[in-house]
Amino acid sequence: MKTETAPENINKTWLKDYQQPVYGIRHTRLEFDLSPQKTKVLARLQIGLAPDRAEGEPLILDGEDLELIAIRIDGQALTEDQYQVTQDKLIIPRVPVSFTLETEVFINPAGNTALSGLYMSNGMFCTQCEAEGFRHITYYQDRPDVLSTYDVRIEAEKAAYPVLLANGNPVQSGDLPESDERPGWHFAEWSDPHPKPCYLFALVAGDLAHVEDQFTTKSGRDVTLRVFVQPENVTKCDYTLDALKRSMAWDETVFGREYDLDIFMIVAVDHFNFGAMENKGLNIFNSAYVLASPETATDTDYELIEGIVAHEYFHNWSGNRVTCRDWFQLCLKEGFTVFRDQEFSADQRSRAVQRIKDVRRLWQAQFPEDAGPLAHPVRPESYITIDNFYTATVYNKGAELVRMMKTLIGEKDFRRATDIYFDRHDGEAATVEDFVICMEEASGRDLTQFRHWYSDAGTPEIDVTDSWDNGSYELTLHQKTAPTPGQSEKPARHIPVKLALIGTDGPLTEENLVELEEASTTLSFTGLTEKPVASLFRGFSAPVRLRQSLELEERLRLIQSDTDAFNRWSQAHLLAQDLIKSFAGQGEIVQVEEAVFAYANALAVILQDEALEPAFKAEILRVPTESDIVRTVELIDPEAIRTARKTFRAKLLKQLRPVLLKTYDTNRTEPPYSPAADQAGQRSLKNTALALLMADPDDEIMSLILTQIETADNMTDEAAAVSLAATADRPERDNVIDNFYRKWQHETLVVNKWLAWQALSGLPGTLGRIEQLTSHEAFDIRNPNKVRSLIGAFAMENPGTFHLADGSGYDFFFERIRELDPINPQVAARLLTATENWRRLEPGRREKLSAKLKELCATEGLSKNVYEMAARLAE
Repeated sequence: MKTETAPENINKTWLKDYQQPVYGIRHTRLEFDLSPQKTKVLARLQIGLAPDRAEGEPLILDGEDLELIAIRIDGQALTEDQYQVTQDKLIIPRVPVSFTLETEVFINPAGNTALSGLYMSNGMFCTQCEAEGFRHITYYQDRPDVLSTYDVRIEAEKAAYPVLLANGNPVQSGDLPESDERPGWHFAEWSDPHPKPCYLFALVAGDLAHVEDQFTTKSGRDVTLRVFVQPENVTKCDYTLDALKRSMAWDETVFGREYDLDIFMIVAVDHFNFGAMENKGLNIFNSAYVLASPETATDTDYELIEGIVAHEYFHNWSGNRVTCRDWFQLCLKEGFTVFRDQEFSADQRSRAVQRIKDVRRLWQAQFPEDAGPLAHPVRPESYITIDNFYTATVYNKGAELVRMMKTLIGEKDFRRATDIYFDRHDGEAATVEDFVICMEEASGRDLTQFRHWYSDAGTPEIDVTDSWDNGSYELTLHQKTAPTPGQSEKPARHIPVKLALIGTDGPLTEENLVELEEASTTLSFTGLTEKPVASLFRGFSAPVRLRQSLELEERLRLIQSDTDAFNRWSQAHLLAQDLIKSFAGQGEIVQVEEAVFAYANALAVILQDEALEPAFKAEILRVPTESDIVRTVELIDPEAIRTARKTFRAKLLKQLRPVLLKTYDTNRTEPPYSPAADQAGQRSLKNTALALLMADPDDEIMSLILTQIETADNMTDEAAAVSLAATADRPERDNVIDNFYRKWQHETLVVNKWLAWQALSGLPGTLGRIEQLTSHEAFDIRNPNKVRSLIGAFAMENPGTFHLADGSGYDFFFERIRELDPINPQVAARLLTATENWRRLEPGRREKLSAKLKELCATEGLSKNVYEMAARLAE
């Protein structure tokens, strides 16, 4: 879609147009004179003409929001006719083959509300340079295939910024001579000997405290570990430090990767667009994924901290030592590293439950993306701004592609392939092809057809037909992938299928691996004593949509008798979805009352099976959300979905109430609190049972809620009870919400949960309450965490309120997008993904939301981020 009001300089970058850089930067020295409104940055770059490039080509550097005050080549100042400055470039038409370029610029960190480049957060300086933030710090070739070693000197007022950090190893620090202009200043110098792209540059300066530990690598090197936080939070870092040490040990054992610097640092900041950033040796984290204590963090918070710390540490090899050639290869570092952190979490906790959680995230975020206007390949073909492609497709589907290759070539060859990849491309910027070639070399397999997973968007659908004849069973799998934007034809994919046949009392066959390479594949089984049910894609062996027509008895057989934990859960989850859809008038289950009765009986058996781990039972018991149903229906009627889910929960509760009360009572945990998997699983099951009991919040159940709030010795139990009360139509609700805020108003991360609970309420008047909260002292539109907690939760996870029939939810949402765009375009653009399903809305809502998107596209002065996202959505 094109409009007359598209932002200036809207140009697409295409993968097919990639060219190697004309010049390389061998070494980079940066000197910072820090001041909130006017920081001076001196950059001294040792530049040389790249091999096979002709002399005489201009030097073109990226730079935005920079005030150039000096420019020199080999110490000689350039005159104004020797260079050109544009809105986003510094161009020097004539340069030597090898030379030193010096530039001096002023930047305004305090005014940088986009949080890209060098900015301020709660009085401290910090950076975020991925993907293209470094150009907001100094003039540079801001692209990932330009790798350089770095020396950094930081000078700042000591009283305000006593801690000065950068990448690499510390070199020296000390006080500066006193002067009238800079009284009480000091300096620190850092050196990073490993060549890196500029997106991995980091700087932090502030009044910080830290916790410290040591890690000894397998080769006997001692590494200092430090976690820096604001002083009042120093008691909340222990779990982060512990997770870091476990990550380092795991990566040595499983992938043979050892850390390579003398120090590894993590810094927590409150204002951050992402979860964390893997800057070499100096990881900068959203404080939500560092700070934890039993009183202020839930089990989920601890689990996220563990996984994200691991993810960013693993990037030291899969992203830093081997980086990506261009941003189209983003999945190379992110997909591979997500796979690595998923495997780490599976080893630290429950492999079965971790797989369920990983796939749920894929179903919730990536499958809808692949089925809508924002669909794109794991390796995109083009973009306007790469910020819009930090997506579930790149991260989560990218991880599934790595997992499939491991399945296809086997564990031993996979480890051999990753060793080849790391050793061959250490210190280089690699491509997806480089990665897949290593898989082929290690295994001897031809993965040519598999590469379509990287180049083709869309989720393959697998239609299943079967037949049974006197001991012989035939199973046919048909694959197809629907057209996506820009890709109408889809060749067959190479798909690994783990399968087994399940009889009345359990498996009739061992698990086997079958590889689909044609549009249709037929499998035959003989010598069977009964008609089996096919358990397909066990462990979710490929990211596909499975269309398998099963009778209710067959579905219940898989729930009760399958030996694959993932398929037990998926069958239960999908049957619950189909039952809710049937209550909403969009399901295929005719005798829905009888089916709910049978489903509830199956749940009761599982809940009382002492051989099953509590965390798994909790996942089975968890009722699909309204958003889960919205993602799967052909026509979205939010009111019908909300009513249907209430009906389903009420019918389950009527049948399961005694079992749920027993489950709640027997899964109480004894102090002291531990975030480890065993205790966390018990709390998860207890609170999931409580959530279903709240389908009818009578006085008995409300008493359980209030007692749990009063007696909880940990935030997991307190938050579970308060969040349920916040969505209950009970007179105690307002007091519970108000009391919680008064208790925790000085704990920012806890208050963010409080905002989200109110945004998720399905009660009448919720939109008005959300509007009021945007003016509350606890909300700040400049803080991404608060925006995600309130506006994001409302738009993405509360469809009944977001899609109010009168369009008032849309009015509020798009007003916030326009307010946020000039402040933080990245966050504003990501919020727009809440509208990606607008074409499946019932006609009245569809017309209203479509009109809002078109109005936004026609708005003057939009950022490139928001314009690109809105235009793709509205096409």
